[in-house]
Amino acid sequence: MSAVREPLLLLPLALLALQASLCHGACVEVDSDTEAVANRGFKLGCISCKMRGEVRAVASVNWYFKASDETEFLHIYSYKDNMEEKMEENIHDERFSGRLEWAGSKQTKDLQDGSIYIRNVTFNDTGVYNCTFNRTLMYSNYEFTTNTNKTVVIKVVPRLTRGIASILSEVMMYVSIIGLQLWLVVEMIYCYRKIAAAGEEALRESAAEYLAIASESKDNCASEQVAE
Repeated sequence: MSAVREPLLLLPLALLALQASLCHGACVEVDSDTEAVANRGFKLGCISCKMRGEVRAVASVNWYFKASDETEFLHIYSYKDNMEEKMEENIHDERFSGRLEWAGSKQTKDLQDGSIYIRNVTFNDTGVYNCTFNRTLMYSNYEFTTNTNKTVVIKVVPRLTRGIASILSEVMMYVSIIGLQLWLVVEMIYCYRKIAAAGEEALRESAAEYLAIASESKDNCASEQVAE
């Protein structure tokens, strides 16, 4: 009977494991880097997570750019994945012709990562970028449309510079390592002294015990001689 029950108990666990393996990883909204290096590639990050992961949705992403010497945003890029046909990827600004490519979610209509990649960054790419998610949530009885905007300010530099936060974190790391080493040295000295003190105490106790035994033996010998 127990042999029959075990497969029945293992079946729900196997189904749960299979379902867990099919689930997508959790969506985390991470801010984009803001410092690009000239003549190199740069990833413009833009992530917009859904509040309800179980709700079906269709989304498209549009990018806008305002240079440092401009006053208005211009449409530079759009992306939509139809899956059944092909992805729709369009560059709308000649300044980025042949230099922009999709670096976000793929093979899904429900876009949550709308990042793009800029090839051969130039100093003219310095400015403000705006990422817009147009998402339609599909419920059983109705549809609901939402728009999410994210802004990224990009600065193009000749070479990569280290931020204050990076320098401080590295300094704190070295301070922590040195402090840990000093603490280990102090602990080793303390343990050595404690072991040495315990050894001396044990040596004194052994010597005292030895003297006591020798004195007792001498007294016994003397008493035996008197008795004879």
